[in-house]
Amino acid sequence: MVDVTDQTTAVTTAVGNSAAFSVEGGDMDVRANQTLDADVRANTLPTVTGSAGASTVLNTSATGNTSDGAVSGGVHTGVYNQRVMAGRTIYAHTHVEGPNAHFGDVSSSVQAIGNSQGIRGGSAAAGVRVNQTNDALVNSDGGGYLGTVTGTSTFSAASVANNVSLSGENAAQRAIIQQSNTAAVTQAAHFTAYGNAYISSTQASSTGNNIVAAQDGPIVDVTSQQQNLAYVRAQAVNSAAEFGAGSAAAYGVGNSLSAGNAGTSVVIDSDQFNDVGGVEAIAGFTGTAGYDGSSSAAAVGNAATGYACAECSGQMQVSNRQVNNAQVGSTSTASVTSGRSINGVATAVGNTASYYVSLPNR
Repeated sequence: MVDVTDQTTAVTTAVGNSAAFSVEGGDMDVRANQTLDADVRANTLPTVTGSAGASTVLNTSATGNTSDGAVSGGVHTGVYNQRVMAGRTIYAHTHVEGPNAHFGDVSSSVQAIGNSQGIRGGSAAAGVRVNQTNDALVNSDGGGYLGTVTGTSTFSAASVANNVSLSGENAAQRAIIQQSNTAAVTQAAHFTAYGNAYISSTQASSTGNNIVAAQDGPIVDVTSQQQNLAYVRAQAVNSAAEFGAGSAAAYGVGNSLSAGNAGTSVVIDSDQFNDVGGVEAIAGFTGTAGYDGSSSAAAVGNAATGYACAECSGQMQVSNRQVNNAQVGSTSTASVTSGRSINGVATAVGNTASYYVSLPNR
């Protein structure tokens, strides 16, 4: 229990298995195997009775397996295997209890990840294989009850069963990635309630399998297979008695791939398969008296994006196969008793893909 005048800060981190490999000015070959057969839980539960001060910052994360491989000025080869076993839970939770308290700016982030692999290169070349399997429940949730917030308030929850990120400067990287999410549920949820909120945002994002490759170099080459069988759910709910601007946003996706290069060439060969569980996004904003309220929900079975640099004579070679056999649904509700504007948007898409060549940063 706290009652402060300056700042409230809390960081809670829980990790099952962690590994990092790096070489500067040389080559690196890695064989890494991570298997988790245990629960990973992180909880942040502050209670504020008076004032939380000018700023409140809360960060909570729970990760099953995490690994990072980085090479500068050399060649990176490797095979990375990650698995979280069935019957286990990766859980991150944050809840702020302050229905009669006063807050300035508030930032709360909660994140749960089953498997995460990073590949980084600087003036380097990489050829790696990443295999990820998640059989565990991955869940991030929280929010809070807050009395008066005079600044900007942002609550965000994010859950990812399997995640791979590739990045580099002046790098040529090729990755073969296989991701499988066979858990029952992958879920992110945030619920916030305010007495009086100036600007408030509640966000939730849930992803079965995620690949992001973004670099600047001669080539980024990604061959991937993504299979999601889990029920993927994202829910964000925001309510305020009095409000200036309030919003709720939820995004859920079974399989997501983004590969881009600010350099010359992009090669993508991907298979995305979403089945059984389905994808659902739910967002809602409710206000009594105020100005602007909004709610947006988007659910996608399979999503793919590729981009290359036009000024660099960018080229793309793309083969993308998407199959969605699961239900995809979204719900967005927004209501105010008295206000200036209100809007709500709900989108549900089975498969979507976008590929383009453009100028950097556009």
